[in-house]
Amino acid sequence: MTVQQTTLTEPARSLPVFGDFDVVVVGGGPAGIAAAVSAARHGARTLLVERYGFLGGMGTAGGVTNFAGLYGKRRGEMTQLVRGVVDDLIDRIAGFNGMNAPQNGMGGRICVRSYDTSAYKLAADQLLTAAGVQMLFHAYAAAVLHDGARIAALVVETKSGRQAIRANAFIDASGDADVAAFAGVPFEVGDGHGSGLFPTTMFRIGQVDAPAALEAVGEFSAINGFMARAEQQHPGKYSFPREGAILRPNKDPREWRANVTQIRNAEGRAMNGVDARELSEGELEGRRQIAAYFKFLQAEVPGFAPSAIVEIAPQVGIRETRRIQGLYALGREDILGSATFDDTIGLNAWPMEMHADGRIEWAFPRDEANAYNHLPWRMLVPQTVDNLLVAGRCASMTHEGQSAARASGGCFVMGQAAGTAAASLGSGRFAAVDVATLQKKLLADGVDLDR
Repeated sequence: MTVQQTTLTEPARSLPVFGDFDVVVVGGGPAGIAAAVSAARHGARTLLVERYGFLGGMGTAGGVTNFAGLYGKRRGEMTQLVRGVVDDLIDRIAGFNGMNAPQNGMGGRICVRSYDTSAYKLAADQLLTAAGVQMLFHAYAAAVLHDGARIAALVVETKSGRQAIRANAFIDASGDADVAAFAGVPFEVGDGHGSGLFPTTMFRIGQVDAPAALEAVGEFSAINGFMARAEQQHPGKYSFPREGAILRPNKDPREWRANVTQIRNAEGRAMNGVDARELSEGELEGRRQIAAYFKFLQAEVPGFAPSAIVEIAPQVGIRETRRIQGLYALGREDILGSATFDDTIGLNAWPMEMHADGRIEWAFPRDEANAYNHLPWRMLVPQTVDNLLVAGRCASMTHEGQSAARASGGCFVMGQAAGTAAASLGSGRFAAVDVATLQKKLLADGVDLDR
């Protein structure tokens, strides 16, 4: 009987060097955009590595279509609390007529800014180009090469083959902590019990009868009542993947965005976004759920009978995979208790949003008049590796803390701080950064540090 080999040995090879930089950022979502722009503006030769051919992260590739966590209540007034690079990005999106006015929800406890994804892509290109950032699209992080406690080079897979990129400092804004994992940084995945925040495949619906749909569903989605009625009136006909579905109009109310799916693995737990087999199966499952949900919309919801699906997001929307273990882990009580930190780098204004099995569980800060918390510098700094920072949803947080700070507002904050610090690292250690000096730079660049 022949035993099948389960591993193969790849021969050693020499890698061409793509280039030498001061700062290399991996991932072009909100954290990566803010990091790359900030590093370049502070004089660093900066490269941003992105797996797709466009920027925006889950906001474009995942079809999220809104910035969450930019606005929160301070002294009882809903106000924009996340400032800095994001202001320039919003202005550029608005220049393409692609930015909606703020939309309040949950009884006025949350506020989002929705946008057109194509306008976002164009605006992000212009923002990074104006800052002097070099971009390498269609490239995956594949490995790192070490020099003691430092990363000497990042290895990437490209259409030109496997290449190495050298830099003084690296920022992992991949969302999945890919670079940190390759570098041996300790991390956790999901909730630690084989599940996590459930993913969603987003889609957009066009050709809607806007007056009828708006009267029936409203600006901030009363779709769940229609779902409950359909289940009662047609037992067994519809099977919805979750409660708390969200259906909202875009700037043009003839087009709506749908956040209604929930992706499980074969065991019924949250799909693991860093497992290749589960990710592939999840893409199929997301589109299956979209097809079923769209039939419900056309049959049961006023205004949607003449509609058509105009876009399915390029990939399933991932909320949580790896989270590194850093010098501090942002946790549940930090969100609910509106924590303040001496080493603050900016603010998080989003509550805990736990996408659990079949439902969404919200938990808001106890101080409703001041419903935000500081984000500490230490959550970006890994316990190992001297010249690496991790920004965005894969930074150092607990499962519950991450459910809040993973929103785009917190990611912009983390990215701007990471890029600003990385620009002047040289041969130093991120654990030894002078936080007071960093804070002065962030304040000068328009970041709100709650002073």
